[in-house]
Amino acid sequence: MSGGVDSAVAAARMVAQGHDVTGVHLALSRNPQSYRSGARGCCSLEDSNDAARAATKLGIPFYVWDLSEEFHEEVVEDFLAEYDAGRTPNPCLRCNEKIKFAAVLDRGIALGYDAVATGHYARLTTGPDGLELRRAVDPGKDQSYVLGVLDADQLAHSLFPLGDSLKSDVRAEAAALGLSVAKKPDSHDICFIPDGDTVGFLTDRLGARPGSIVDESGATLGEHDGTYGFTVGQRKGLRLGRPADDGKPRYVLDIEPVTNTVTVGPREHLAVDRITGIRPIWTQRPLVGTHRLELQFRAHGAPVPVTAELSADGCTLTLDEPVQGVAPGQAAVLYDGDRVVVAATIESAARTSELAGRG
Repeated sequence: MSGGVDSAVAAARMVAQGHDVTGVHLALSRNPQSYRSGARGCCSLEDSNDAARAATKLGIPFYVWDLSEEFHEEVVEDFLAEYDAGRTPNPCLRCNEKIKFAAVLDRGIALGYDAVATGHYARLTTGPDGLELRRAVDPGKDQSYVLGVLDADQLAHSLFPLGDSLKSDVRAEAAALGLSVAKKPDSHDICFIPDGDTVGFLTDRLGARPGSIVDESGATLGEHDGTYGFTVGQRKGLRLGRPADDGKPRYVLDIEPVTNTVTVGPREHLAVDRITGIRPIWTQRPLVGTHRLELQFRAHGAPVPVTAELSADGCTLTLDEPVQGVAPGQAAVLYDGDRVVVAATIESAARTSELAGRG
């Protein structure tokens, strides 16, 4: 129970269905006095109190589990290492994979519980190969993308009671139940960066590492304090000394931490139509060979059609049309209709024409 409306209603539905329910709030901050107000994140002291009040209202036991060390090692340290390597991580996916549906689930099973139920918006159905993870009914709240990193065994011990509901109905249900979180704003930010200053967080922990911002010809246009402060597709905050010759904005095209260089150029040079993914996580048995699927590479991005060459070790995706803003380190989640097939980590992306030119 995160302290928000979704997990509170999920718990209420589990109680109504006759399950033996225990509410658990995760203490993920190393500073137990951490306190935030509003929608800056989740898992704060304020959120813990909201979760405890909801559990009391529902008449279920409530515990706070301290997973701050596991969270720091698996999520925060990974976040720092990925940015340090010039990649763009998604800490919410990492938290789902390593904490909420790994550390929590392992502890719950050891204590005799059967499953972890959460307020995520996604659906589980039964297909010919077992459980299938599918998109939620509410397209604006669908969270199947951030759950795509769960494997078949984790899904077998997971419940998503809100998958068939609209968010507006969930809030109305919370109000009808008398839950104080019925109107609480949703959380959107990275929970361990409560002020939203990601660059400042990275700078404090990785230190200033000045380097050059260059154009595609290699000409120096400006300086930066660390490649970790940039992501592919970024336009704002470049602080370049002179405008482009054509007067158009420039975007981050490439990040090279070894040479400490950020390369910028026109927006059209961001377009890619071939993506390589590694470290696949399959929701069911591996699907190998060539398949027509849909790719999503942002949490709330629109899916795009691809021809996917799949193997047990990874995937090569050829997009029907070029897309922009694809960055190494992002998750590439592949769907067959509304069913999640596999999630992989994006290793590289390029234009087919560029690959032919290199050959």
